[in-house]
Amino acid sequence: MRRIAAAAFVIAGALVAAAAGSAATSTVQITATSFKPSSLTINHGDRVTWHNADKVDHQVVADNGSFASPILHANESWTTTLNTAGTFRYHDALHPRLTGRVTVKGPPPGVTLGLSVPIVVYGSATTLSGAVSTAAANESVEIDQQPWGQASPQQVAILKTGTGGAYSYTITPSIYTTYVARWKSVASANVVAQVAPKIKLVPGGAGYMKAVVSSPVSLWHHHLFLQRLSTYGQWVNIAALELGQQNGRLFRPVAYLPKGSSHIRVFLTVNQAGLGLLSAHSGTQTVHN
Repeated sequence: MRRIAAAAFVIAGALVAAAAGSAATSTVQITATSFKPSSLTINHGDRVTWHNADKVDHQVVADNGSFASPILHANESWTTTLNTAGTFRYHDALHPRLTGRVTVKGPPPGVTLGLSVPIVVYGSATTLSGAVSTAAANESVEIDQQPWGQASPQQVAILKTGTGGAYSYTITPSIYTTYVARWKSVASANVVAQVAPKIKLVPGGAGYMKAVVSSPVSLWHHHLFLQRLSTYGQWVNIAALELGQQNGRLFRPVAYLPKGSSHIRVFLTVNQAGLGLLSAHSGTQTVHN
């Protein structure tokens, strides 16, 4: 058992060491006449070691000041990790005629997109937001939308990123709509805003009530269902109410209700709402019969 445990410990240690050593290290030799190689390409997060193979002192300094080695005596080395993508030109501070270049390949560009509220009531807004992978400000991000039934996406806005590469845009979808963000040559994953019609149940005079549906499409001849809350806490359909030209219906609830007090609402099914819209219901009203 001890041998097995010891072997497992050695394997685990080797795995940890391998993970820690996943970044590559490239070596540049400093000679009396040049850096060898003078041009180097590495991946984001890799290390570069400069080794003084000369008999005199040298010092490696980036032209933009992003890195600088101490003075390297003969046979001394200095290593740094480069975490920023880009091309970095450098020189020998003690012998300026010696120059070199390191190109750091960054992670692939990416852009995210999300919705603050994925399901909205018709007429309400939601906010699209995300960020670009470079976290850079003043980048242009295009927002495209494709409402239900539209053949292809269309541009709705071009935004500029702010701090941390973030952006946001408030929009009011009228129907089931797919959104995508585009930045440079990449696109975000699609996000979808779903829309439910807005329904109001308004008390009137002489025992009448009016049901009104706000929707992006006409619901003339479609039906709302008058519902009553049962003693078991379930909403039960008690009448189908046909909507008029203005997506409304005037009716007397007591004509459909038993004696006593009833809690009622009107409900629009998915089928009656139509393609690209969700089901919806009004608020609850209490009626005494």
